[in-house]
Amino acid sequence: MSGANRIKGKGRLTPAKTLRFTFDGKALTAVEGDTLASALIANGIHLTGRSFKYHRPRGMLSAGPEEPNALIDIGRDAARRTPNIRATVQEVFDGLQAKSQNRWPSLAFDVGGLNNLASPFFAAGFYYKTFMWPKAAWKKVYEPVIRAAAGLGVAPSEPDPDHYANHFVHCDVLVIGGGAAGLSAALAAAHTGAEVILCDEQAETGGAFHHETDAVIDGKPGWDWAQAATDELRAMANVRVLTRTTAFGYQAQNHVALLERVTEHLANPDPSLPRERLWQVRAKQVVIATGAIERHMVFSNNDRPGIMLASAARTYLNHFGVAVGAKVGVYTACDSAWHAAFDLKQAGVSVPAIIDVRPDPDASLVARAKELGIEVLAGQSVLDTSGSLRIKSMKVGRASGGATRDIAVDALIMSAGWTPSVHMYSQSRGKVVWDEETSRFLPGRNVQDCTSVGACNGVDELGDAVADAAKAGLEAAKSAGIKTGSRWKAPEAEAGTSWDGSMMGSAGGAGPDTTVKAFVDFQNDVTAKDIRLAVREGMHSIEHVKRFTTNGMATDQGKTSNIHGLAIAAEMLGKPLPQVGLTTFRSPYTPVTFGAIVNHSRGHLFDPTRCTPIHDWEVAHGAVFEDVGQWKRAWYYPRAGEGMHEAVNRECRTVREVAGMFDASTLGKIEVVGPDAAKFLDLMYTNGWDKLAPGRCKYGIMLREDGFIYDDGVVGRLAEDRFHVTTTTGGAPRVMHHMEDYLQTEFPDLKVWLTSTTEQWAVIAVQGPKAREIIAPLVEGIDLSNEAMPHMSVREGKICGVPTRLFRMSFTGEAGFEINVPADYGKSVWEALWAQAEPLGACAYGTEAMHVLRAEKGYIIVGQDTDGTITPDDAGLNWAVAKKKPDFVGIRGMKRPDLVAPGRKQLVGLMTKDPKTVLEEGAQIVADPNQSLPMTMIGHVTSSYWSENCGRSIAMAVVADGRALKGKTLYVPMPDRTIEVEVSDTVFIDKEGVRLNG
Repeated sequence: MSGANRIKGKGRLTPAKTLRFTFDGKALTAVEGDTLASALIANGIHLTGRSFKYHRPRGMLSAGPEEPNALIDIGRDAARRTPNIRATVQEVFDGLQAKSQNRWPSLAFDVGGLNNLASPFFAAGFYYKTFMWPKAAWKKVYEPVIRAAAGLGVAPSEPDPDHYANHFVHCDVLVIGGGAAGLSAALAAAHTGAEVILCDEQAETGGAFHHETDAVIDGKPGWDWAQAATDELRAMANVRVLTRTTAFGYQAQNHVALLERVTEHLANPDPSLPRERLWQVRAKQVVIATGAIERHMVFSNNDRPGIMLASAARTYLNHFGVAVGAKVGVYTACDSAWHAAFDLKQAGVSVPAIIDVRPDPDASLVARAKELGIEVLAGQSVLDTSGSLRIKSMKVGRASGGATRDIAVDALIMSAGWTPSVHMYSQSRGKVVWDEETSRFLPGRNVQDCTSVGACNGVDELGDAVADAAKAGLEAAKSAGIKTGSRWKAPEAEAGTSWDGSMMGSAGGAGPDTTVKAFVDFQNDVTAKDIRLAVREGMHSIEHVKRFTTNGMATDQGKTSNIHGLAIAAEMLGKPLPQVGLTTFRSPYTPVTFGAIVNHSRGHLFDPTRCTPIHDWEVAHGAVFEDVGQWKRAWYYPRAGEGMHEAVNRECRTVREVAGMFDASTLGKIEVVGPDAAKFLDLMYTNGWDKLAPGRCKYGIMLREDGFIYDDGVVGRLAEDRFHVTTTTGGAPRVMHHMEDYLQTEFPDLKVWLTSTTEQWAVIAVQGPKAREIIAPLVEGIDLSNEAMPHMSVREGKICGVPTRLFRMSFTGEAGFEINVPADYGKSVWEALWAQAEPLGACAYGTEAMHVLRAEKGYIIVGQDTDGTITPDDAGLNWAVAKKKPDFVGIRGMKRPDLVAPGRKQLVGLMTKDPKTVLEEGAQIVADPNQSLPMTMIGHVTSSYWSENCGRSIAMAVVADGRALKGKTLYVPMPDRTIEVEVSDTVFIDKEGVRLNG
């Protein structure tokens, strides 16, 4: 068999299936099914790393995902390397390369161990105090040292060669946890016909049956029943069983994120398989069956390698067939560790003593120990341990004082009771409640459509857990809308003497303040003394204690440390434990790789590229593109011999003299429908919509609550109950979110439905004197005359035989039409229009020409001419604010004294004294160029262009009291010169607006 500590006849692995792996370069063997932790213990290795702050020797504490110590660097080759992997979760595969972390030059001899000698100077909160003085030393001395020391593992520098998958899935019932309760709930729900997903983070389902051997369900040993139940579920078409899959985040509306480790256990994975798969599950009902986590005892030097949880020792023995030592001490405050001692003793392992802090442990347990020849020391404690790289002995005596004795051991297992794992329930935004009878926090009222079952819900007896879970599974299916009944019979459980559920137990002897090395949080090197110090320093909120000490932070998330820290703080404060409260369990429950989160979004997919339906035509006609958000937009269309400026100048002239075609498909589009649609828009925009007749359009301004401009766009009324709303390209998603937020939270009584239609419509803007002439031959069922379809109108009909929403509107100041057609027909309609336009001398123009043309008319672009601090009046758009409307979003913010006070910056035009000088956008403006430094800036340039149609440069700017300064000279200081500018109106061409009528 592989490993000197394997016990013949124990465990569930097949001894003949051996694997080879390395740890810190040393070649070792394992058995197929081993975790790295079980394989190391089998090879006699307990020392796996060094602690974060003090660099103390550390080994495995647990056998599961709650492991805070054994964080290992795992790799297959140089590129496939991942730091901080829990050895208790990582399965061994042939060729696995494991390295310890946070040590130099070696694990056994670590220079950082000097920190342990200096530990009195590193008490809780030392960094808050030490690095405050001298202030100038932070950047030069403290920060570089702290950053170099931060973290445990080293992030890989090579590109990740693997790929990851992302699945969105819906189900009726999601069951989180594959132990006895989870399997029972899944079976009950599945037999109704409900679509069920069962996930479990371990390689096999079974939960506590990994270590438990005495439980019987339906006449079968618990483990055998669990595997049979899983096989039954896998055979059902309406069930998906996901092992090696952790539920790590519970968001709103029953959205639960799962991470599946697809190939992390394979030696030669199929390259077509993803390394990990992110499941984003939207479940109608969620059953949380996450079990309970065993707590450690708190005593001096309780962190030496070889000291671990009792359930871990049982798991290594009963599942992996590995003994954690040859002479194992037992320290406990509940019954669990006694059964671990019995299992070890019966397997031939020496158990010199069971130390139980309780003065009167169960008499049957004491009798059984005596029968097996194990000494029992009741009412006593482990006061300290000795050993360098592994425990050698434990000092035992009464916490109150008196004689002590040293007992030689090479391992010490402990149990302070069990803590219900309420992490997922807490993430669902449920509030835990204190159960006085059992002294533990349990799930309270469910906020979302979920229920907790089994040990995580405080159900201690196996029979009760199985029955309650089966009932919960049936109820979940019923609540999910499954009407079919089930004749399935719930399993009957018979727990053996070793099933003691989630007994609260005790923390053990935390010791007086002089006990520096009684660890509460192993991962962050937080001791009982640190918790007490935090309270003395004035940290009376448990959240403050957490941050001052770092207790329950990092990947541990308080799994093993929270209750201990809370109990010690409560003792210091003289308050009952529930009054001190509980910290928040944040997502992710256990660490998640960046690869799984980033998923496909890397390389050329790092930011998704969005192309309009007309994109291929634009490429074929030589367009140069710019990125606008995620969109590729035609910037300009250079012809032979033209640079950007020449191309843009030609496009601007052509639009004003003949016509131009512009791809406006990226505009945000939202369908607002319902009997209260007009009322809703009245509340969302500054101007009124109730009197807007169907077939007409209006320019609208949307504000934030604070009264500043948020977005703008043209809105067309198609019918009494239907509006077509346009937004800026960059504003489409946030405007939709803004509207939906107010509809759901502020105006839920309104009968309105919102639908994003940005991708549904291709939009072709045809602008210029000959725009009507270009589109008229292709339009059906719409009268295009000025009388029948004046400026700011919308009609529905056909163009090229395709349904269209035709808007008579302009962003150039010329007669213009915006043609909306279904996206699938965008390119073909564009080509038909181009066939009409090109012979007339029209052109296709891009976003740069569009910017120049709109600036010539003084039309603003939200986000360029506004910066989040501009009101409608600042932008010269007071005419778009209804004076008689009693309410709309931003009305109160807009009336704040500061927003109506004189001296605010206002949008104006600028003309340079030298017509050929083009200002830089963002350039600052001053009233006096000769003032001393630093100058007083009174505004800045927002838009600036060369205008071929005006024959000069033009610009827009926000300037303090700008409208009162028209005709005045201001100055724009630049590094090499000062530019004189004259304040003007924002409209530079066709001030009367006659060209809009064609």
